Amino acid sequence: MTTLITKLIRPAFVLFAGISMLSCSSNYEFDYLYDDLPFEMEKVQRPMIPAREVSVADFGGVGDGVFLNTQAFADAIDALSQLGGGRVVVPTGVWHTGPITLKDNIELHVRPDAVVLFSTDRDLYPIVETVFEGLDTKRCLAPINADGAKNIAITGGGTIDGNGDSWRQVKKDKIAPSQWKKLLKSGGYTNAKGDVWYPDSTSIRGSIVSDAFNVPQGLTTEEEWNSVKTYLRPVLIGIRNCENVLLEDCLFQNSPCWNIHPLMCKNVIINNVTVRNPWYSQNGDGLDVDSCENVLVINSSFDVGDDAICIKSGKDADGRRRAKPCKNLIVDNCVVFHGHGGFVVGSEMSGGVENMKVANCRFLGTDVGLRFKSCRGRGGVVKNIFIEDIVMMNIPTEPLLFDLHYGGKSAVEAAEEEGSQFNVPYVPADETTPQFRDIFIKDIICSGAARAMYFNGIPEKNIENIVVEDCEIVSVKGADLRYSNGVVLKNVDITQSEGQGYIIANSKNVQIIDCSDAAGSEMPDVYQYNSHNVTID
Repeated sequence: MTTLITKLIRPAFVLFAGISMLSCSSNYEFDYLYDDLPFEMEKVQRPMIPAREVSVADFGGVGDGVFLNTQAFADAIDALSQLGGGRVVVPTGVWHTGPITLKDNIELHVRPDAVVLFSTDRDLYPIVETVFEGLDTKRCLAPINADGAKNIAITGGGTIDGNGDSWRQVKKDKIAPSQWKKLLKSGGYTNAKGDVWYPDSTSIRGSIVSDAFNVPQGLTTEEEWNSVKTYLRPVLIGIRNCENVLLEDCLFQNSPCWNIHPLMCKNVIINNVTVRNPWYSQNGDGLDVDSCENVLVINSSFDVGDDAICIKSGKDADGRRRAKPCKNLIVDNCVVFHGHGGFVVGSEMSGGVENMKVANCRFLGTDVGLRFKSCRGRGGVVKNIFIEDIVMMNIPTEPLLFDLHYGGKSAVEAAEEEGSQFNVPYVPADETTPQFRDIFIKDIICSGAARAMYFNGIPEKNIENIVVEDCEIVSVKGADLRYSNGVVLKNVDITQSEGQGYIIANSKNVQIIDCSDAAGSEMPDVYQYNSHNVTID
């Protein structure tokens, strides 16, 4: 076997070795991201991949879009793994396959003219223990997966396609009538109301036994779990407990569920990737960074069916027990097209979120721009967040949203149901009380939004110490702050077409400094309800 492996090593050894050595060069390519960083964070290095190279075609693979290459990928990875690692090259073609499991020191290099297309055969995806929606549960094995691996990478500029349409349920109101008719003719099932389509009986049964956050309840036996298998849609890239991870240059698309999910990982670089899902894709998140430490998300674009760049750290008791915060993260030079949120924290944040900088991003038509969401019962503290130089346009809800009343709905759905009641019942604070505090936002431009900003806290733990400065927002309604403490709005220019520029309700220690609104008077138009120590300068 060793002799065969040796023969298969690519001749371009010297070139590849030179590329590998860049990882240890004294010229760190991401130095600029750490200039004036307002918190301490170690520099995230590229994984060290040994300078060996094989092609999946060398192990019997065929890139015709039909042949099943699961074994060829496994054999190529195993062969390199026996030698200490290296690069598995996916050449020109469409490489139909089942799950690919990455191991220590393995790089999956998908050439720009190559597609890795995952099979729709459910039998290829065993049900495994994992974490989803912040809870300990079971899901189908991710098409590309790794658990406990060190030094892994997906590179090359090619396409990774999860064939997600074969897994996902579809809501009637998210597609055109002609598309809905076509979907019904294809088979599958609809719910009792006839407004949600499911691909098979295991999918619709899963929806019946699941809570509001897509996690089945009360299943104990293997038979019971298999009876809801299609509902257990996998994430496309499921990387768990890994260290030194690189995703670079590739297109990741059409995931069955979330697209990219690094979970409890350390030292992660996501650079120059494109992430796409149909806008109607249920739970079609772009990137969910979950209880990770030391992460760069840079130079990337997202066009997805749910949250685009989302930060998580577990949910409720499961998240608090793991106690793994998501910390030390830089998001820079990213663009988001469709998505429920451009940059999102929550709602699974029970382990805490801290030390993050988001800068130089564009959100072009996302449902909400910067979205912080949680609710009573979560616990966890979100703090030390720095956001600057964000450009947004055509935001259907708010460019800035802090909401401690999240109930599983999109920002658009929540806005449609929102009432005008200011007063919220008091509940004593304990370990289950979520907190948003110490968040600093500046240099925001938004052209077109339903409301300039919405801070929706709770009486027992207000949204606290939020500074927003040097912002220009054109919106229908102005800013609305509820149950907030220590908020500073400085040099904020709101041009609203309806109502007051600022509503301050059940809040305290609010400063409005050098701000303006559409009224055009020397002092902005501020409506106060049951608030204390509100200063307007």
